[in-house]
Amino acid sequence: MTPEKEYDVVLIPGDGIGPEISEAAVAVLEATGVPIRWHEAVAGETARQRFGHPLPEETLAAVREAGVALKGPLLAPKQTGRVTIQHGDAGVTYPSVNNALRRELEVFANVRPVRSFPGVPSPFPALDVVIIREVTEDTYIGWEEMKGPNEAWAIKRITRNASERIFRFAFEYARARGRRKVTAGHKANVLNLTDGLFLESGRGVAVAFPEVPFDDCMIDALCLRLVKQPEALDVLVLPNQYGDIVSDLCAGVAGSLGLAPGANYGERVAFFEASHGAAPDIVGERIANPIALILSGAMLLGHLGEAAAERRIWEAVARVLGEGRHFTPDLGGHARTTDLTRAIIAALGRGEGVTGSA
Repeated sequence: MTPEKEYDVVLIPGDGIGPEISEAAVAVLEATGVPIRWHEAVAGETARQRFGHPLPEETLAAVREAGVALKGPLLAPKQTGRVTIQHGDAGVTYPSVNNALRRELEVFANVRPVRSFPGVPSPFPALDVVIIREVTEDTYIGWEEMKGPNEAWAIKRITRNASERIFRFAFEYARARGRRKVTAGHKANVLNLTDGLFLESGRGVAVAFPEVPFDDCMIDALCLRLVKQPEALDVLVLPNQYGDIVSDLCAGVAGSLGLAPGANYGERVAFFEASHGAAPDIVGERIANPIALILSGAMLLGHLGEAAAERRIWEAVARVLGEGRHFTPDLGGHARTTDLTRAIIAALGRGEGVTGSA
């Protein structure tokens, strides 16, 4: 009898509510029966206090070796959150620990599926969009400079190679999942060269995917459509900064940031994380909504080839939310993190749910 395959996955619990929701996500993933060997590592404020650095080389090495990780939210001091990683005698400085993690692990695509769930109040019950965000370029590269005491500059960097790569990823994602169309968000009417190059790259890649409809929309008009007619949109491809903003906008339209999972894909590494922050104001109250990280864990299982287990988690979450009896405060209820987690695990055991996933 062939032994069951066991997957090595790095767990980075994170800061703030991170350990609480990580515990919930691990419990749900283990309830699917998929055999996972967890390897815990640290990053963020927890790592800084323990090792003197928010992103230890040991953490990066562990993720590179395993190839996959589940990460809780990280804390970074405002305006002082820059992170320097040493490479021999040279250091590379990043604007945040999350930015450093993505770039050191060489991921390039941040994927955030956002959908409405039955039972969760939303003006758009048919919302079902996927934001695909390029995360290696744009203004988030952190190239800022003071030009005297009263003037600050930031560089917006867009390259053809990175733009074509993210569009290829988006079209392949849409085709593999039977999505309806791909839309590029941009401001090329004003940023003719940078956003213009991004859009031009998308149009060029679209030619190779004639079976997937493609259009584009200026970012301000796109935001308007998201709050007026989101059902007209499907897969959105965005440069780094726009993608960050639009992701949270979509989560708000869906009902809560606590429902928005996320994934980061590179050629050799993928890591999965909730779209929200560490919420230090509610640490220890055990009222954090774990669903975003639970669904991120479901996406992790899909990445490992465990599509049935991924689908079961999405179905269980949809069923529990549809019943409306285990809402955490962000959803208007009084349930604790453990209450919601146990309900999802129970729904997994029943094998029932509302079909639907990213």
